Amino acid sequence: MNTYPTPRAVTQGPLYHWFGYYDMPCWDATGRYLLSLEVPFQDRPPTADDVATIGMTDLESGEYIRLAETRAFNWQQGAMLHWLPADPSRKIIYNDRVGKAFVSVVLDVFSGEKRVLGGSPVGRTAISDVGQGGRIALGLNFARLAQMRPGYGYAGLPDLYADQLHPAGDGVFVMDQGSSKSWLAVSMKAVYDFLGQPKDMANAKLWFNHTLLNPSETRFAFLARWRPEGEKSWKTLMFTAGRDGSDLRLVLKDGMVSHFDWRNDREILAWTRIGDQGDHFYLVDEQTGEYQIVGESLLTQDVHCSYSHNGKWILTDTYPDPVTNLRTLKIYVVDEDREVIVGKFLSPPAFTGEIRCDLHPRWSRDDRQICFDSVHEGHRQVYVVDTPDLG
Repeated sequence: MNTYPTPRAVTQGPLYHWFGYYDMPCWDATGRYLLSLEVPFQDRPPTADDVATIGMTDLESGEYIRLAETRAFNWQQGAMLHWLPADPSRKIIYNDRVGKAFVSVVLDVFSGEKRVLGGSPVGRTAISDVGQGGRIALGLNFARLAQMRPGYGYAGLPDLYADQLHPAGDGVFVMDQGSSKSWLAVSMKAVYDFLGQPKDMANAKLWFNHTLLNPSETRFAFLARWRPEGEKSWKTLMFTAGRDGSDLRLVLKDGMVSHFDWRNDREILAWTRIGDQGDHFYLVDEQTGEYQIVGESLLTQDVHCSYSHNGKWILTDTYPDPVTNLRTLKIYVVDEDREVIVGKFLSPPAFTGEIRCDLHPRWSRDDRQICFDSVHEGHRQVYVVDTPDLG
């Protein structure tokens, strides 16, 4: 019989809690406080009238400290809530809806001092990623995402470009965290033109998703998606660009790209399709196009992937097994081509589609612990488990 490390819930009912995506820091710099969102429901998508509480668990005392509220959140990525890289011991950043705009908010969790960044109705200052150094952030039109990719956008505001297929005024925005100035780095029209205005995109609405800066914040990656007319499935391409939008590159071009993570400033690990080699995790050099398959016999399905801070391990999860409904949390040891199972957690059948609860595992800052969201006890809560001995 397999024995796994015992996870501990760091949030409790009767309310429901989760953090969100797999590529954002939920622990503060000291390792004492862990962020999450709190709501009174778990069985439906958020609406424009719903409000989530932003809080943090004091891991020493167990106290749950409520900090603020937000009206811009979803089940998959939360409110893009995480500790501000420029001051990770006391400041957090998250998205909210204020008036007729989605914005991002910087909050000092101890003094309560708050700074609202921008207020563009397009959504350019609602963050989709913040660089590891905290110098710049990326933003997307979350109203368009709500329409095109339910579960990843926010309810409550219309897409101002809803009647445009490839708008020149919408795309990936970049914001300077010091000055709060923002600019459109790569527009949807620029991508459409870059591709030579392909026929299968001519009558299809384009949208961008999943932005991620490289470690030094010199370049960013993003996914461009559209559903060709008459087809049920969308196509996805990965692009990278300089922080000002220059030097646009088509990195993954075979129509299927999903979860990814930067290994360093030029290599990207992504679940994708390359030529006739099939769907795998590939480590791709975004400058040269060179690639290699990673974990061919072990990482056999699309999962959330993130490198440990020491670069030796890849933290992953799985979707529910079709027979057992168990999600597996595991670590892939890169140099040894082996996996270590951290745990298996039930995903009740009711939690599917937009309201599913992916584990979305996240490393602690010292790689010694893993945080994940789960419903294996029947209600959505946040858990922490010790990293196993990986040798």
